[in-house]
Amino acid sequence: MEQHFSQIKKEYDGFYRFLLKKGKFPYRDTKIGVWGPSVTDEVFEIFKKIRLNRFKSFIDLGSGDGKVTLIASLFTKAEGVEFDPWLFNVSKNIQSKLSHIPGIKDAVFHNKDFMKHHLDNYSVVFIAPDKPLHRGIENKIREELNGKLIHYGHHFHPEHMERELAFHVNGTLVSIYSNNKK
Repeated sequence: MEQHFSQIKKEYDGFYRFLLKKGKFPYRDTKIGVWGPSVTDEVFEIFKKIRLNRFKSFIDLGSGDGKVTLIASLFTKAEGVEFDPWLFNVSKNIQSKLSHIPGIKDAVFHNKDFMKHHLDNYSVVFIAPDKPLHRGIENKIREELNGKLIHYGHHFHPEHMERELAFHVNGTLVSIYSNNKK
């Protein structure tokens, strides 16, 4: 698995270098949010720590360039939802380049607003929020989540969900929430 992860990391490092050489930061306004990449090594470490392979299915809300989804596909059935067509195409392009890695070609990307995508079929939902969750997404998660929520980052935590676990990876807060629909 480490070797496959290294190939994913190398591909994304090359993509970010390409952007920087073009004078662009790895950052994008998607018209409904903002994309900025998650830290590759942190994501892999999180998935190992929580033993993502124990879970049946995974979805990344606002999957951006697809990195989190492709790393998750090393562990379980993985999907990503991204509104921005350019980022969606980046995901598909990198997936194609890495399709020789087991699990990668089976990852699924959806090009749409994740608010219009049902979450009830996923064991794990991943989010690195770019706005407060109380502006709509927390209600959606509470209504549809049947598994766990991985919240990546220090900001915009759910207000009405039960945090089961919190830990840091290289200083980044990772929280695991369960649903308390009651």
